[in-house]
Amino acid sequence: MRHRTLLHTAIRVSALAALAVTAGAFNAVPSSASDRSTINKEFFGTTPAGERVDRYTLSNGRMRVRILTYGGILQTIETPDRHGRLGNVTLGFDNLADYVARSPYFGCITGRYANRIAAGRFTLDGVAYQLPINNAPNSLHGGTVGFDKHVWAATPLRNADSVGLRLTFTSPAGDQGYPGTLRVTVTYTLTADNGIRMDYRATTDAPTVVNLTNHAYFNLAGEGSGSIENHALRLNARRYTPVDATLIPTGAIDPVAGTPMDFTRATPIGERIRDGFPQLVIGRGYDHNWVLDRRDTSYTKLELAARVDDPDTGRVLSILTTEPGIQFYSGNFLDGTLVGTSDRMYRQGDGFALETQHYPDSPNQPTFPSTELRPGQTYRSSTIYQFGVSR
Repeated sequence: MRHRTLLHTAIRVSALAALAVTAGAFNAVPSSASDRSTINKEFFGTTPAGERVDRYTLSNGRMRVRILTYGGILQTIETPDRHGRLGNVTLGFDNLADYVARSPYFGCITGRYANRIAAGRFTLDGVAYQLPINNAPNSLHGGTVGFDKHVWAATPLRNADSVGLRLTFTSPAGDQGYPGTLRVTVTYTLTADNGIRMDYRATTDAPTVVNLTNHAYFNLAGEGSGSIENHALRLNARRYTPVDATLIPTGAIDPVAGTPMDFTRATPIGERIRDGFPQLVIGRGYDHNWVLDRRDTSYTKLELAARVDDPDTGRVLSILTTEPGIQFYSGNFLDGTLVGTSDRMYRQGDGFALETQHYPDSPNQPTFPSTELRPGQTYRSSTIYQFGVSR
């Protein structure tokens, strides 16, 4: 029986510091004389079903993050540039109605299964399951009413050097076609050194499949500022999973060397995005899963997955994760029809997503790391968005 190995609940601070060094040379924003972490709650809106949605604002005195109880959405992330000026670096809306009706998963928790499942079908223990087809001909991000479209219960958290928000949601058996009642907890923590840590936990009462992530779109020059093509991306991955015409992995794991998929060295996102490489033609840009070069293959330790540098503002985003893969999406389907928090429209390439995950379509790919979860086991996954500035 294939299963996930449980994540150690404690990550040593010294180990995390060492990982931050491997992410490349950048300076954390200097702390003020007194770190004043705060968390505040305000009403954000009401869903069409009459459910109240709240917005929590987390601050560590130098960085500010706003989280909605609807979909667990990271609505805004305000972080300093090299001059200490705050700017929102994530795409989103200033109102609930757009999130409910129009959002392409801006900043949300995606589940039960992040990314695509071929034809919306999988078989587990000899039983076939059918999911909604919401990204024809496949099922995407949990189905028509995924975790991004629910209101989560929220509990504020405060520690000596951080502030956070615990979100909980129970997905009943049969929800979107998935077996088992799934009880999920996602904890966001804003750390003293300008990191957003996300800890995912889930249990089930029947065999099921689970793959959770956050779907933030970033623009380190500032939300609404234009193209991210000059952002320099480095992925800690020498291989990726090529896809067919419907963006489902073929089952192959191919080397990136000699192709536009090679980000083992920092490379501007737009440098090769218009190359005629067949995989870029299929995805209309980058929309692929990279296989991370992990030292720890039990998926229990945080390791560097990606680093993005914006040369104009000096902002740096490093992503550490326990996951085996990361989906890089270059905002290919932003088409000018959405207007964000800056009152500016989003066009193709105005934001990018880096979704830490198990691979797409893993329930139908026996050679991929398993996404099965069984009674008595606990799904555990952690990811950190670490912000800094370049020297």
